[in-house]
Amino acid sequence: MTYIMSLFLLGLVLGLVAVASNPSPYFAALGLVVVAGMGCGVLVNHGGSFLSLVLFLIYLGGMLVVFAYSAALAAEPYPESWGSRPVAVYMIIYMVGVGVISSKFWGGWFESSWVPGDELAELSVFRGDVGGVGLMYSTGGGMLIISAWVLLLTLLVVLELTRGLGRGTLRAV
Repeated sequence: MTYIMSLFLLGLVLGLVAVASNPSPYFAALGLVVVAGMGCGVLVNHGGSFLSLVLFLIYLGGMLVVFAYSAALAAEPYPESWGSRPVAVYMIIYMVGVGVISSKFWGGWFESSWVPGDELAELSVFRGDVGGVGLMYSTGGGMLIISAWVLLLTLLVVLELTRGLGRGTLRAV
């Protein structure tokens, strides 16, 4: 379990470095999806399976809106990818910074802190977040529907704003 958690945390850091170092919105949005997936994997390892699923779906809905808006406004014919020289230099600088900061705090990490909460309770029938599922749908169901409606409305407004006067989304801003 420790190796899986280490893999998720490494993927989280690499995804954050990919987002921070890339100026193109196409590749940065892909990095954000990787970060969301790795962060939800960390939540699953700590016993929050339903919470991670809901956060991942809501985050991907928000990312769809942000990606549609940024891709419509970025009219680059040849965006910089992760293999280009300036992006690679930024990635190396960020990774060295992460290594220096993590080496300062390296002595305080212990593997026993990565044990999920479900493995500590011997006679537990439910996972840690299952008790809140019924409460979320009974008390918070209206807010869930309103949130989905707001995301859909925001997507339609962004697409309409970036459409222009029938010229398509790729236009000079």
